[in-house]
Amino acid sequence: MAPRPPRGSRPSAPGKAVTKGPGERELSVRVKTASGRTLSSTLWLQRQLNDPYVAAARREGYRSRAAFKLLEMDEKYHLLKKGARIIDLGAAPGGWSQVAAKKAGPSGRIIAIDINVFDPIPGVEIAQMDFLEADAPDRLIAMAGGPVDLVLSDMAAPASGHRPTDHLKIMALCEAAIEFAVNVLAPGGSFVAKVLKGGTENELLAMMQRHFRSVRHAKPKASRQDSAEAYVVATGFKGLSETGD
Repeated sequence: MAPRPPRGSRPSAPGKAVTKGPGERELSVRVKTASGRTLSSTLWLQRQLNDPYVAAARREGYRSRAAFKLLEMDEKYHLLKKGARIIDLGAAPGGWSQVAAKKAGPSGRIIAIDINVFDPIPGVEIAQMDFLEADAPDRLIAMAGGPVDLVLSDMAAPASGHRPTDHLKIMALCEAAIEFAVNVLAPGGSFVAKVLKGGTENELLAMMQRHFRSVRHAKPKASRQDSAEAYVVATGFKGLSETGD
């Protein structure tokens, strides 16, 4: 006779895992290495299956776990406001744009761009565009039709595995984003961009401090703790007339 399970326990269906929201305890799922699947892809899949933010994003209808990073930063720094005009750089698959559209409401305006095509989002204007193309910033400024309240950048270059090279690539994207932001933000506006652990370079940080009243680094809980990813949050844009640029 097969042994009875302990009282209060319930066997799970084969291949199923019980997942809960961020901060709640959940069962761990182990993935076997299948034929044709590399160890790295197996570990990635196992991490995805056991990530509470992935489960929460699926449950709440967000396209990526990144939505919770923006939600956390907004809760702390009050970035997203009703009626806000927002530009989202490197938006695919659209998690940040979903959050921005919900927070800004029908009176807001969200413009999202990415080098890749991604599905439409209600309340969001989407354009496929390579932000590093010479004419991209001017095209985007024309799309905005006037100053905006917030520029978001979750842009990242494909990882090479060589940390110094990856750091230089992502800082170049951050620099391009901040140069764009100071030309499109309204006074009092804000800027958020992805960086790598170690923060922003001194020259770039000095530039941001010249243009914004407050510049801080943030590591949201939704950002994997074993990742070098972090964010720079700049608020209180002074305006070009005040800085003399």
